[in-house]
Amino acid sequence: MPVSIREVAQRAGVSVGTVSNVLNRPDEVSAESVDKVTRAIDELGYVRNDAARKLRAGISTTVGFVVLDGQNPFYNDVVRGAEDEATRHGIAILYGNTDEDHRREKLYLDLFEEQQVRGLLIAPYGDVTSRLQRLRSRGIATVLVDRFSGDGRFSSVSVDSVVGGRMAAEHLIQTGRRRIAFVGGPFDIRQVNDRLAGARVAAENAGDHIDLEVVATAAMTVDEGVAAGARIVSRPRREWPDALFAANDLLALGLLQSLVVDGRMLVPDDIAIIGFDDIAFAAAAAVPLSSIRQPSRMIGRTALRIVLEEATDPDSIARQTVFQPELVVRASTRAR
Repeated sequence: MPVSIREVAQRAGVSVGTVSNVLNRPDEVSAESVDKVTRAIDELGYVRNDAARKLRAGISTTVGFVVLDGQNPFYNDVVRGAEDEATRHGIAILYGNTDEDHRREKLYLDLFEEQQVRGLLIAPYGDVTSRLQRLRSRGIATVLVDRFSGDGRFSSVSVDSVVGGRMAAEHLIQTGRRRIAFVGGPFDIRQVNDRLAGARVAAENAGDHIDLEVVATAAMTVDEGVAAGARIVSRPRREWPDALFAANDLLALGLLQSLVVDGRMLVPDDIAIIGFDDIAFAAAAAVPLSSIRQPSRMIGRTALRIVLEEATDPDSIARQTVFQPELVVRASTRAR
């Protein structure tokens, strides 16, 4: 069992309060008492519970981070960026994956509220505004991650997904593609809607000769991408699109896998594929995957810095940090 502060006091022959003062306010204690307590600590091997001390003082050393999809390497990189920044400040990250599930999201929010974390970073699933307002009323600073705060109530760190969607579709059009299928879902995820909105802008700007359809998926996973690819290939050949814009790279990799296994549609000769996020696996795919890159680690680092600043100054004004996406072209969208 760990040595208690009471045992230290007994060994030193002083009160528990004196030991506490030696640990926290040594300038208020006599040199003799400091010497007695120090020797008792050394003899017993006492290790102070710094986390408990800070918790009693109302200063938590943890920040909660709730992500939308823990299987997506993009979010892993965002969390890694937050962890790198947290380490610099002596803060630990408590991590929760909602897996696009409202019940799991509520469970983690309940947990982090009970733990009285110093701050909360969240890539939300749906609308959690009222819940985040409650957390803030309890002194827990909150920053949205990978989601723009439309009403400006909360600080947010995101990438302009509308611009990214437009860039992806414009690239496909510039390579000569005219029948584009947007593959993604569910559509209660804001990022999916934004990326589709950007693609629609690009199609409209290009004129009536561009056909943009939507192939809905139940989730943003490789398996859903494989299933969507199978549905597309099962159509009559005259109904095949000549380009696919996947709402994220996991879907794009699933689409690529499905098409490669089937073998009837060659990438990029018959059909081009572009994803979103530019995860590490994109460049290593059987056909290297074009993608819209997000600065994932920078998003995490920036969000952590903001939440700590707001935890220190609750009256600070919410800020919206929006990074611009970058088009990364690889073999999967080579021009015909």
